[in-house]
Amino acid sequence: MANAPVDSIPAQRVLTDPAGLTRYQHDEAEWAPYGTPLAVVRPQSTEEVRDVVRHCVTHRIPLVPRGAGTGLSGGANAVDGAIVLSFEDMNRIVEIDRAERLAVVQPGVVNDDLRAASAEHGLWYPPDPASSPWSTIGGNVATNAGGMCCVKYGVTRDYVLGLEVVNGLGEVVSLGRRTAKGVAGYDLAGLMVGSEGTLGVITEVTVRLRPARLQERTVAGYFSSVVAAGEAVSAVTASGVIPSALELVDRHCLAAVDAWKKMGLSADADVVLLGRVDTPGAEGDAEAELVRDCFERAGATWAAVSTDQQEADALFQARRLAYPALERLGPVLTEDVCVPRTAVPEMLARIERTAARHDVLIANIAHAGDGNLHPLIITPPGDEAARARAQNAFEDILDDAIALGGTVTGEHGVGLLKMRGMNKELGPAVLGMHHAVKAALDPHGILNPGKVLGSV
Repeated sequence: MANAPVDSIPAQRVLTDPAGLTRYQHDEAEWAPYGTPLAVVRPQSTEEVRDVVRHCVTHRIPLVPRGAGTGLSGGANAVDGAIVLSFEDMNRIVEIDRAERLAVVQPGVVNDDLRAASAEHGLWYPPDPASSPWSTIGGNVATNAGGMCCVKYGVTRDYVLGLEVVNGLGEVVSLGRRTAKGVAGYDLAGLMVGSEGTLGVITEVTVRLRPARLQERTVAGYFSSVVAAGEAVSAVTASGVIPSALELVDRHCLAAVDAWKKMGLSADADVVLLGRVDTPGAEGDAEAELVRDCFERAGATWAAVSTDQQEADALFQARRLAYPALERLGPVLTEDVCVPRTAVPEMLARIERTAARHDVLIANIAHAGDGNLHPLIITPPGDEAARARAQNAFEDILDDAIALGGTVTGEHGVGLLKMRGMNKELGPAVLGMHHAVKAALDPHGILNPGKVLGSV
């Protein structure tokens, strides 16, 4: 049965019909290439995943792990003749341990579902990508996803304690720990985080949890330019306040969300900067006022500490909806660069110059507080000349981020879209180390081939 999935998987969880395969061919990175898989398999246990991996090793079939398909770099895109391993049926929260403040989950658990279940125990799972209502923990681990509160609380890697993984030989291994500390051997669990399915197939994740989140204060500011908003970000950084969120949304994003959801968003600003502070008591009140003062000193046309929680939540919801709202306007090429926070104003200025130079529309959203910017390049449907200009703009933005001491991807992963930029950022010696790790852990080259490092 060399060209079909293993017999241990029930037929109803193996898709081979071409019509059924279509929705598993690619993620949300519309510009990334993709192929046609041989089959899609929906396992329900580690043992079934192991059997599929061993089958692929034996017959040298490419294997592409897939979460919810919300990725933005092509990391879950199928290649011709591959088996796509979809974790939609491995969606069980195995354990929440209130005393140890940890959770054990299968990879198909949706981020927001884990957060809700943790809250029932008085606990909190901080990583909150904009896709948290849909993206899965397995996918978040694969890309080392971040989110809005990560400026203060860190990214997915900071919360992964341990992993159960099927390696490139079809062996089930346990990596990491459940304890608060542990330094036995290399940090192989950390290595798997952000590896985009190229080093192993994750079948279970143990994450640390925090006590329930404190109430936040929201600070909003309107600015006449993205550069002025960037100066406000630098001012907040210099002030010593560590906000629990600091998000940037420009007028293109606000208008797109309002046209879609009719939220009645303000059209009074070219850019809105949204800050949140969760320090308790009078100290938190003072920090919120200091953030507002930073906004005003940087040139905000209006800034205030919000007293209307519903209005504040609506602005943050608009931030989460920005990407799908812009997709309604045409194909979107998404950037994910991250620069030092002091370089945010200059990076935003360079993005504006890039848009003008290549005659493309670039909307901006950003986790501005940690320097993670998401310029969104939008092209009219069917305009191939605009697509070519957009691709050139994309590469210029990657180069500018590197030139300012930044990185080509802060949280979305390399996938297919950023391999050239990553190669430039890392250099030959470090790339050689990456290839050596890949060859050691995936000696047959079956695990998500062509992603991150290209072919090996």
